[in-house]
This record gives sequence, C-alpha cells and structure tokens, in this order.
Amino acid sequence: MKLRTLTLGLLSASTLAFAAHAESITIATVNNGDMVRMQTLTDDFTAKNPDIQLQWVTLEENVLRERVTTDIATKGGQYDVMTIGTYEVPIWAKQSWLLPLDKLGDDYDVKDIIPAIAGGLSVDGKLYAAPFYGESSFIMYRKDLMEKAGLTMPDAPTWDFVKQAAEKMTDRANGVNGVCLRGKAGWGENMAFLTAMSNSFGARWFDENWKPQFDQPEWKNTLQFYVDLMKANGPEGASSNGFNENLALFQQGKCGMWIDATVAASFVSDPKNSTVADKVGYALAPDNGLGKRGNWLWAWSLAIPAGTQKADAAQKFVAWATSKDYLELVASKEGWANVPPGTRSSLYANSEYQKAAPFAKMTLDSINAADPTHPTVKPVPYVGVQFVAIPEFQGLGTTVGQLFSAALAGQTSVDDALKQAQDAATATMTEGGYIQ
Repeated sequence: MKLRTLTLGLLSASTLAFAAHAESITIATVNNGDMVRMQTLTDDFTAKNPDIQLQWVTLEENVLRERVTTDIATKGGQYDVMTIGTYEVPIWAKQSWLLPLDKLGDDYDVKDIIPAIAGGLSVDGKLYAAPFYGESSFIMYRKDLMEKAGLTMPDAPTWDFVKQAAEKMTDRANGVNGVCLRGKAGWGENMAFLTAMSNSFGARWFDENWKPQFDQPEWKNTLQFYVDLMKANGPEGASSNGFNENLALFQQGKCGMWIDATVAASFVSDPKNSTVADKVGYALAPDNGLGKRGNWLWAWSLAIPAGTQKADAAQKFVAWATSKDYLELVASKEGWANVPPGTRSSLYANSEYQKAAPFAKMTLDSINAADPTHPTVKPVPYVGVQFVAIPEFQGLGTTVGQLFSAALAGQTSVDDALKQAQDAATATMTEGGYIQ
C-alpha cells in the first residue's frame, strides 16, 4: 500500500511538473452553438497536443468584436487565437495585424477549402484566417404555395420571377406574405441583404476612385424594387424585421419566400420548430442577367494576431479546429447534421452529409456564386460581397441602413434616402482621405 501511494505521489508530481511546463494559449471566441460545441470536444486536441493548454474567453458577438478589435489595434497581446468574421480579415491583414497561416500541416489540405470562402480570407494569395463555418444566402420557399400559384421555382430565378411569385402567393386574408426580407437597420442586418441585392442590379458602393455611387440609377433601381416589393407583398412592420423575426414568420407559415442565410435551412426544415418543415424548397438568390446574384458570403474564422508569442501552438490549434478530422469528430459525437457547414468541398461530396442535409448542394452552389474579390458587375477598389472591407464601413453601413429602413417604413422617399446616403458616404470618404 505504501509503495502504491508513493508511486501515485510520484506520478502526480510528474504530471504537475509537466503541466507547469505546458504552453498555454488564450482563445477569444463567440458564444454561438458551434463554438460552444467545439469547447466540449477539445479533449481530442489536448490528447494529441499534451504540451498545449487552452484558455477560453467566450463572448457575445458585439462584445467579442469590440474586445478583439481593441486588443489587436493596440497590440495588447491578450489573445493568441481570435474568432473574427470575413469583414475583418482583409482589413487587418493589410495592416499586418494577422499572421499568415502557412504552418497548418501537410495533412491540412488548404486546397479543400471552398475557393469563395478562402478568397474572402486571403490577401495577395495568402490565407490569414481559417474558416470554422461559412454561409451564403439563398431563397427558401413554400413548395405548396408555389404550386398553388401555378408556378415552378427555377433553381436560378430572376428578380422578376420573385416579384411575380410574391404577388401570386400573397394572401393577406390568411396571413400569408408573398416574401419576407430583412428591413431592420444595420450594416449586418438590412444592408447585408441590400448590398448583396444591389450587386445583382449592377450597383456598387464606390467607383474605382472611391466616389460614392448612391446617386446612380443602379441604386435607385435596387431600392425602389425592394421597397415596392415589400410594401405590396411583405409583412407588416417589415422595417423592424431582421433574421430572427423573419425566421419566426417563415416557421409559422407566414412567408411564401424568404431570402436569407443558408444556415437557416436547418431551422426551417426542423419539424420540432417549423410548421412548414416538410414543404420547404431552396433556390439560388435572384439575379438580373448581369452575371451577379443577390447572395452574400460570410465565415466565422480563426486567426492569429501578429503580437502573439505563441504562434506555433496557436497554429496547431487553428489547424485542429478547422480540419477535416474535426468535422468527422463532430459527426461521430453529434451526427452529420450538426457538422459546421460551408468550409470544405469534401464535406459536400460526402454522401452521409448529403442525406442529413438535403439543402447541402444549394448551399454550396450559393457559396460558389459569390466572389468577394470581384463582387460587382462594374470594377470596384474594395473586396467584400455584402460589405466593403474598409474600417469606415461599420459606421457608414449602419447610417445608410437607417436611411433605407426609413424608406421601407414610409418615413422618407426612396429618392430622399438615396440623396442622404450619397451625402453621408461622401462626407465619410472625404474625412477618411479616400476622396478630395
């Protein structure tokens, strides 16, 4: 007994000594379901990397953005791995605030990352963030209402078809709106939708010389079409509706069509929460025959700040969390339906995933239809599909979003909203030194 106790004591001391020499990395992440699940699975990482300990800082999205932006801009060095969005990556990489991810390992298979997603996370051909999950946007529609209207939804519809279908599916007497679209103000709310939509109308935020373009006919056509469509066939109070509000309306059977994030497909097709789960079809976001569709592109990704002193350990963690092996780990524990979507081509070639997610192909097609490096019909000096990758966009995008939401609510005209947007954008770009 004494010998066994002594042996255990020696083992414990050895373990403690080893732990004292282990390298600790701090990871800042968002408190969404996929990231929380990742934290429950990290025993797999520590078993493979016993010399690395993980410390977590898990925050609500807006708080996360504020904390990591402040830390990286001031070179605070609090975090070794950061969860950031597609908006931040090109801006921060150009500021030399992020390390290129060039040590992910021979078996990581960077080429397997969906090109459209990788493009939004790269600068000058170098990957600066590894995608944990990605999304685009597409049309979710009621197959039964489409059939009742005597129409067949094409896989790749036009905006004119969407308008025609919305008019025929609208049944206000029975509480059915032909179409539900974002109207809530914000750069990531209504302007995510409207900027992506404007790309398909040939519009752009700025020309090649950074001159704002809200005084051009393409933006007038975009906003007028949107406002008219929503007033005739959208839900009451649409200017207050964002993703969650429209999701609830669709699940309750109150929308004929909804154009929004591809990740919503698993919610609207879930019979536990959706009254129309067995009636949902999917199609690409609409176009106008100009070569661009009205869909966006986003990814939550893991990046390494340039100020870290633990780059090698951080890169090992990033490689683990965004690898093909991680997807298989989640599938083994939680089922294929819960695997983080939208990052790897091989996932969409997996027959087990295709069975678990009948919307998989349309999701991949939607992601591939977006090109963050060439987001518009006419040339532009910026990257980003539903945003402009410059620091000023968060503030300016929200200001323009408020103006366009007011136009939808009937508080101002389309022409006045566009004029004020042009004035606000011109003032911002002048102050920022983009234009004289």
